[in-house]
Amino acid sequence: MSTSPIARSRYEDEIVISWAELHRDARYLSEILHGMGEWKGIIAISRGGLVPAALIARELEIRLVDTVCISSYTGKGGGAATEQGEIEVLKGVSGDGDGFLLIDDLVDTGRTAQHVRRMLPKAHFATLYAKPAGRPIVDTCIKEFKQSKWIHFPWDIEYRFATPIKDWNPGAAAK
Repeated sequence: MSTSPIARSRYEDEIVISWAELHRDARYLSEILHGMGEWKGIIAISRGGLVPAALIARELEIRLVDTVCISSYTGKGGGAATEQGEIEVLKGVSGDGDGFLLIDDLVDTGRTAQHVRRMLPKAHFATLYAKPAGRPIVDTCIKEFKQSKWIHFPWDIEYRFATPIKDWNPGAAAK
């Protein structure tokens, strides 16, 4: 008996977030943030925080949206950002973040989050998702995942045809 492609999948320790799930989680985060009062604006951590920040800006009718542009992940084969390198601030913002939402998609190891937190200590730091190493750095998050899980966001994946299970090994059915 051969092993199924599902059992051999490279996604065993990975989670794929769909557009629908991301949108639902951003709306839920928006509801929580709305209950905290008025915000002066949003500062998105580029690039991962751009999509959640846009969704939250819409939900809260916030027009002032800025970015902190950070480079910390490097590509490894095929351009996938899989390894953290040195943190480089490509663009910052002025002020200490007072009255602003600081938005990112995920806090993972916390290295980038700590760096941005030092830049904007008074901002309310909110993420959609968090892992244990980075969770203490953010003020609000929607879901927590194990540190060992790799999160694939909808903008990082392609949808492709999946071969039906009955077609995996057509010769086996003739036996």
